[in-house]
Parts: sequence; C-alpha cells; structure tokens
Amino acid sequence: YFYGTFPEDFTWGVSSSAYQVEGGWDADGKGPSIWDNFTHVPGNIKNNDTGDTACDSYNKVEEDIYLLRALGVKNYRFSLSWSRIFPSGRNDSINSHGVVYYNRLINGLLANNITPFVTLYHWDLPQALQDVGGWESSVLIDLFDSFADFCFQTFGDRVKFWVTFNEPQVIAWAGYGSGEFPPNVKDPGSAPYRVAHILLKAHARVYHTYDRKYRASQGGVIALCPNIDWAEPKTPSDPRDVEAADRYLQFLVGWFAHPIFKNGDYPEVMKWKVGNRSELQNLPSSRLPVLPEFTESEKQRIKGTYDYFGLNHYTTVLTYNLNYPVGVLSYDSDRGVASVADRSWLGSGSLWLKVAPFGFRKLLKWIKEEYNNPPIFVTENGISERGDLDLNDTWRTHYHRSYINQALKAVVLDGVDLRGYTAWTLMDNFEWAVGFEERFGFYNVNFTDPSLPRSPKASARAYSQIISCNGFPDP
Repeated sequence: YFYGTFPEDFTWGVSSSAYQVEGGWDADGKGPSIWDNFTHVPGNIKNNDTGDTACDSYNKVEEDIYLLRALGVKNYRFSLSWSRIFPSGRNDSINSHGVVYYNRLINGLLANNITPFVTLYHWDLPQALQDVGGWESSVLIDLFDSFADFCFQTFGDRVKFWVTFNEPQVIAWAGYGSGEFPPNVKDPGSAPYRVAHILLKAHARVYHTYDRKYRASQGGVIALCPNIDWAEPKTPSDPRDVEAADRYLQFLVGWFAHPIFKNGDYPEVMKWKVGNRSELQNLPSSRLPVLPEFTESEKQRIKGTYDYFGLNHYTTVLTYNLNYPVGVLSYDSDRGVASVADRSWLGSGSLWLKVAPFGFRKLLKWIKEEYNNPPIFVTENGISERGDLDLNDTWRTHYHRSYINQALKAVVLDGVDLRGYTAWTLMDNFEWAVGFEERFGFYNVNFTDPSLPRSPKASARAYSQIISCNGFPDP
C-alpha cells in the first residue's frame, strides 16, 4: 500500500450516460434512438428490461445533484442524448425541451461547484440517422459535426470538458461486428473497420470545429475516451505471449489512439495482420484499407486531435497467441490473440470484470510511454455486483481503494501526468444488454418502487473520504 496524495488540482468525479439514467425516452418531443428501438424488441435485453424510465434522471435533476454533492465530487461526467436535442438527428429539428433539460443540469452543477464533463456521443444514435446508414455512412461525419457545433454554441460558455466518442471500439465491434448492441449488424470481418474509419474522421472534424470556432472564446478541452483492458502476457517468459499482449493493446486502443496521438494512421501491426490475412483469404485488397486508407491530408487532419487522453479502464486480461483458421473473417481472427483471467483474481457481477489493480498502474505507464506522456483523465473505472442487495458493498470499496492507490503510484513513482479520476458510476442504472441485472453504482436505486428512491452504499462514504483526503495521506 502506498501512502500519499494527488496533486492539489487533481479532479475527482463520477460518470453516467444519457440512455442509462435519463428515462423519458419519448418525453417532451424526444426522438427515438437506436437503443430505444433495440430494447423494445423482446429477447434483446436480459429480462426484457428497457431504459424507458431507467433512473428517471430526466425528472430528478435536483435529486441527482444532491447525490453528487453528498459524494463531494468536483466533476460529473454525463452524456447528451442526440435525439433529445435533435429528434431527427439533424439541426432542422431542435427540441427546446431537451436544451432546457441540459441547461438545468449544467447550471445546477455549476451552482454547486461541480464541473460538467460532457460526452457528445455515448452510443445512443438517433434512429432516423441509423435509417440512412448509421456509422457505416460518411454522411454522419457532417451530421455529428452539426450536432457538436450546436452543443458547443449552446452549452460551451459553461462546459469546458468535452468528449467526442465514448469507447469507439465498442461502437464499432459490439454494434457492427458481434452485433450484440444496436444497430445489431453482424459483419465481424469488415464493418467494424469501416465504422472506425468514419468515427475517426468524425472525431477529427469535431475537434477542428471546436478549435476553429470556440476554443479562443470558451477555453475548453476535447478528446475521445477509449476503453482499455491491460493485457499481461499469459507466460511472461514466452516471446509470443509478450508480442500477443502488445498486439491486443494495438488492436484495442491503438486502432483509435495511434492515428490521433501518433501519425494519423493505424498501427503497423494492425495494417500488416489485416492485410496478411486478407491476402491469404484471396481477397483483392486488405479489409482495413477498403475504407479506403486515410489520404495524406486526412492523416494530417486526424493527427494531434486531442487535448488529453480519456481512459475507461476496468480490468486486466492474460493474453496468448492464437492462430485462427484462414477462412475466419473477423476482427478477433485478425488480431490472433486469446485472453483468459487468472483464477486467483476476485470476480464481480460481470463475467468479464476481474479485479487486478496492478494492471491499472501498468496501463497508465504504458500510455505515458506509448503516446509521449499526454495529460490523462480517467473517465470510467468501477466494479459491478448482481444478486441480492447489500448496501455494505465492501468489494466496491476494496476495488476503488486498490485501483486509486495504483493510480497514485503511477503519478508519484512513474511520473504519469494523471489529472483526474472519474468513477463509474453515480447510481445503479440500465447496464446495456444485461439490463438492471448488474449494478455499478455508489447509490442503489430501488427499481421496484415507482418513485425510484436512491440509497447510499458503504462505498459512497469510502469514495467521498478518498476525495476529501485527495488520496491516501500517511496516517
């Protein structure tokens, strides 16, 4: 255990997203999103849960701000529902009720000295835009820029922290590869690469719009937030496992971070692996550049489009090399890596989430070395539970204390430029494909009571103590 405190200007927060907490799915002129429609199809979500009401944050702004004040956080990361502001996805359909809602939230946060940290896109695309091709269509580059421009113009006088895309790898893979998330496209060999290409160009467009029109007057910062598991070689003495761990990271985060933080283009290992397998499959050209490849001017436009590195991190995996049959066309087979967990690691309410705090420090140090020491904001980190309610959630306290302590080591011992830590999440909410089955919150929400009362768990007090101490001062 390492005693010490974070820098004085370090910022502490909690995170949420619009579809998971707001509810009011069709209230006051809001248009349907792909998640609204996806959850309304029986069988898509565990227990046929939906986010129609969720935590009803649309009607509980003051109550949510009270919870934030009680935690003592300095920032609150939330996302804007595109279809609540533009019901048709386009700026010819501005919904004033949606604008009023977000103004109430932003002004309420600022009145309580809580900094709004705003995500423009957290997976809930307006259905009207999915109907014209979704993220497989380059039309969305202009439409996303138009939405972002409106948000900068409308909220940017008070919002100084922006995120373009939350977890773009999930948008590309879960939405268009495995199809477990809407729009439910199952094209694992090609669509994720095409979608990622458009997401990167859309991110760069929005970054430059902010830079050109708003930065001088508003003085904010903007970046995207990838999701990154730390990859540890299953057998550290085996060079193939060591290489597999790096390949895992390059395909997971380098896919999006390499173009932005390095040279405007995909990692070489990714281009080689996809190209090589495409050749073996007798395809006329690589599936990665079928996009097509970035032009030189596009590379220059994408390179450097960040003000910080946003990081969502939950767990660590043990990786080893796995050669898939040549006929398998998928992102997984291109990567050629399998992953397992160490059986000694503590579990959680999610099968994929194992507790391995050491990986957090290693990951932070890797980002520092891989991407030339950028300022880092942790934008999500947390642990789930399932089953019977227990407000004495010692495992969550243990998780956050352990992970934050590793982050402190990264700052003090490794010289990582970590500026803030944002925990996931404020309260139990709609957890995507598993509905309300898995719960990540510091506050429990009683979803069986129509008034959806919130109750603090023991971890809420523990996290608020870490915040008030700014770390772990030597007792």
